[in-house]
Amino acid sequence: MPALVRRLFPGCLWQMPASHPPTLYLTFDDGPIPEETPFVLDTLARFNAQATFFCVGDNVRRHPSVARQIVEQGHRLANHTFYHISGWSHSNAHYLQDVAECQALLDELQPQARPLLRPPYGRITLPLARALEASHQVVMWDVLTYDYDRGFAAEKCLRHAIQNTRSGSITVFHDSLKASRNMRYVLPRYLAHFAEQGYQFATL
Repeated sequence: MPALVRRLFPGCLWQMPASHPPTLYLTFDDGPIPEETPFVLDTLARFNAQATFFCVGDNVRRHPSVARQIVEQGHRLANHTFYHISGWSHSNAHYLQDVAECQALLDELQPQARPLLRPPYGRITLPLARALEASHQVVMWDVLTYDYDRGFAAEKCLRHAIQNTRSGSITVFHDSLKASRNMRYVLPRYLAHFAEQGYQFATL
């Protein structure tokens, strides 16, 4: 993400501090769905890795058992709005209501003192970001795998992700049908690469 955008949104979380042992923060957007989320959970378990799942509320409503699996395996649920809406094309009132509807479902499964929100597509306005500060920590990223982009070869996604990752990175994957081909290739190899280098994988 360009440095200018980060400066415009200083209240957003873009990456975590570097640490020792080095730690990465894997995040998964757009689930949970039964076709892809269980694969993610099984892969994370193989590497004793924890992650944060930015859930679409409508998917939580339709697949509550999958959302419960995320919690039961020690991961963190977070908000990705109820209907995966863009902050650029909806009024603040509409957007905040959509966020609240998603949060109500998440709180039934995993109550949190200050919940996390990732805006779909990373699209958010300054007024909206300020309005959300009282209720949520807005989380962006510093590594985007592009697993959702079917024009990206899986090997390119992996190479790009590895080259841009450092201790404290917040990395975006997607547990979605659109991302399935690349995600299923990249995720286990990404985890293996950094596990071999002594990295840990934690929730935000």
